[in-house]
Amino acid sequence: MVITNKIKYDTPRLEINGVQIGLASKIKILGLTIDNKMTFGEHTAEVAKKAINIYKQLAKTTKVSWGLNSDIIRTIYTAVVEPVILYAASAWSPSVSKLYIKKRLDSVQRGFAVKICKAHKTASLNSVRVLAELLPLDLRVVEEATLFKIKKGHDTLEVLKDVEIELKTPYQNTPHPAKIPQISYRALANEEVNNEDKIHVYTDGSKTSEGVGAAVTFWRNDREILKHKLTLAGFCSVYQAELLALNKAVHLAVRRKEVGFNIYSDSRSALDAVSRSRSLNPLVTEIREELGKHPEKEIKLFWVKAHAGREGNERADELAKEATRNHKNRPTYDRCPLSHLKRLIRAGTLQKWATRYKNEPTGKITKMFLPDAIAAHKITRSIKFSSALTQILTGHGGFSAYLHRFKLKESPECVCGHAEEDVPHILFDCLVHLYNRMKLEKQINVERIDKSNIALEIANKEKRDIIIKYCIEVGMLVNNRNK
Repeated sequence: MVITNKIKYDTPRLEINGVQIGLASKIKILGLTIDNKMTFGEHTAEVAKKAINIYKQLAKTTKVSWGLNSDIIRTIYTAVVEPVILYAASAWSPSVSKLYIKKRLDSVQRGFAVKICKAHKTASLNSVRVLAELLPLDLRVVEEATLFKIKKGHDTLEVLKDVEIELKTPYQNTPHPAKIPQISYRALANEEVNNEDKIHVYTDGSKTSEGVGAAVTFWRNDREILKHKLTLAGFCSVYQAELLALNKAVHLAVRRKEVGFNIYSDSRSALDAVSRSRSLNPLVTEIREELGKHPEKEIKLFWVKAHAGREGNERADELAKEATRNHKNRPTYDRCPLSHLKRLIRAGTLQKWATRYKNEPTGKITKMFLPDAIAAHKITRSIKFSSALTQILTGHGGFSAYLHRFKLKESPECVCGHAEEDVPHILFDCLVHLYNRMKLEKQINVERIDKSNIALEIANKEKRDIIIKYCIEVGMLVNNRNK
């Protein structure tokens, strides 16, 4: 295959033992189809076809009034369809800037979004996407590619340009499988381990609004003999704090003259990571290496229940909280976790999506209820979608104006005779629904409900269910009348 951007070029003639070797226009490597123009059009067409085949199977089991519910469809989409599309995204992400590829991805997503929110097929993608809580696929491709590049050290975010990312320990830096130490821990209920000849070490990590901290406290004969407070960068996680505390405990223990140590932690996830050889977290790797270097030390790990009245554990918790308030010194640990990195990348993606949603000319009725795509997520995740509700939120349904538009009804006028029967009219102006509307206004304590305040009122958690109920009632009445 010859890869070139030139329009005219001489095709090379290749021969091996007198046999001419033909040139291919595309090649498939590890599931990624590369074409000779590097447009990745062939690849996106293939993955789109796979996703559409999944949709066709799904469509047989899901209709508006029966079949799989919205949560199951969304799970299938995020767990099956998105991974199919996003495979090798870092290689072909630049191609999503091309309009035809973006449209191809949109066509894949549209069917799933319609099924999730139980909308009419004619509803705009802009509307059904925000109701279904799905990010545009082209933005997801860029998001995955950005994460991959940062993890490989090929890119960075502006806000993290001076911050080191906590990456997995390279395989070549891990010990040979035969030399990996066997580490385990025991879970304790409420019983105390009273080995007087051993040092009891308690560790804890804490994250509050003030910061992130960790602590280690050494006890002998029910008396504290050593304490150590550690401060982490504000973006660090509790998991990192717990591992850092364990790491410090092991480092301090192996350097003391005593032989026996019992180390207690209330973080099962941290202990699980240390006891399993598969974890490549750098803190875990360091803990395992340190334990393996000192076989002469009798260091045992224990899990204890948090806030169960164990004095040493409560003391470690207290010290960890004190460490969160220490902002004078440089943090002991300041590697950015991938969880924080993903949040920052997602925040950027959401901002792009919100701008696109706002600037798109489609979805005007949906924007009347949900003017901001980011804020819409908090509202839509608490709503159980039905056909009647989605018709109101999209403007596509059994309304005279909509039916007339598709030549299914002679007149677009409402039965009240004052205006076209569309969503704003039936909800805010129609005299037929005046009683229900006045009842709603009294319940939510507003003088008048209209287009100017419906978004603000539906954002109120206490009023939302009342407004949704009103929308469904009016929508069903209009639908039944226009059957």
